[in-house]
Amino acid sequence: MLEVIILALALSMDAFAVSIGLGSKPVDSHRKLAFQAAVYFGLFQGLMPLIGYLGGKGLLGWIEVYAPWIAFLLLLFIGGKMIFEAFSEGIEDDIAQITQRVMLTLAIATSIDAMAAGFALNLLEANPFVACGIIGLVTMLMSAIGVYIGKRSGTWLESKAELLGGVILILIAIKLVLS
Repeated sequence: MLEVIILALALSMDAFAVSIGLGSKPVDSHRKLAFQAAVYFGLFQGLMPLIGYLGGKGLLGWIEVYAPWIAFLLLLFIGGKMIFEAFSEGIEDDIAQITQRVMLTLAIATSIDAMAAGFALNLLEANPFVACGIIGLVTMLMSAIGVYIGKRSGTWLESKAELLGGVILILIAIKLVLS
């Protein structure tokens, strides 16, 4: 279960970083924005790994021998991408107004990686539905916190969160191959 919590924290870093960026913007109500970020990001971050898990479950019979290496490559790629994104400009910098459409787009964009990471759930000794629930709840919490951090401190922590998430995913990838 500890692996699932660590995976949830790593996957939530993308949404956390975007939430910090959103929180740094002038809005009418940061409380409303924190709620929206928590719901949108948490819901999508919880559902996407389940899709990845189910897709991987269907393929597992054919590729079972290679599954740890496939999970390793996926997590390595996602972690590397997060590290790369930590050193580039955030997507939320270009957002003039935070609408429902913008939140939906950001939720999908930040959770695509979680779908690929869901494949790795096939290799963990955890109930995938519980794992996805934990991922969603952790992301909800981190997203709400991110909005308030962004409101108070601006975006200086944003890239550090993505960097940490990327490093954690790479470490999980290495652990999957070594075990």
